[in-house]
Amino acid sequence: MEPRNRDGRSGQGADGKAAVSSRAGTVATAVVFFLAAWLVVDGIAGDRGLIANRRRRAELAIQQESLNRLKWENERRLDLIRRLQAQDPATFENFARRQRGFIRPGEKVFVVRDAPKVR
Repeated sequence: MEPRNRDGRSGQGADGKAAVSSRAGTVATAVVFFLAAWLVVDGIAGDRGLIANRRRRAELAIQQESLNRLKWENERRLDLIRRLQAQDPATFENFARRQRGFIRPGEKVFVVRDAPKVR
C-alpha cells in the first residue's frame, strides 16, 4: 500500500516520482510571477528601460539639431573667410556696412528712435 498525505492523496505522481506539494508549487509560482513582474517594471522604468530610452532619444534629437545648426553656421563663416581672403570688394563693403556701420561718401544716415510714451 502507498503512503498517503493528510489530504488523502498519494505522495507520488503518475510517473512514479515524488509529487510536489501544492504549497511548494504555489510558492514557486509566486516567485516566478514576482521575478517576471520585476523584469517588466525594470524594462519599463529602469536605468536602461523604455522611459529612459525615450528620454535619451529626445535629448539626442535636440543635440543633433544643435549640431546641424552649428555646422551650418560654421560653413557660413568659412565661406565669409574664403571671400575675405580672396579680397572680394563686395564682401568687404557688405562686412563694413553691416558689422561696422560704415557708409559711402554722399549717403545720408537716418536714425529712427522710438518716441517716448506720453501719459
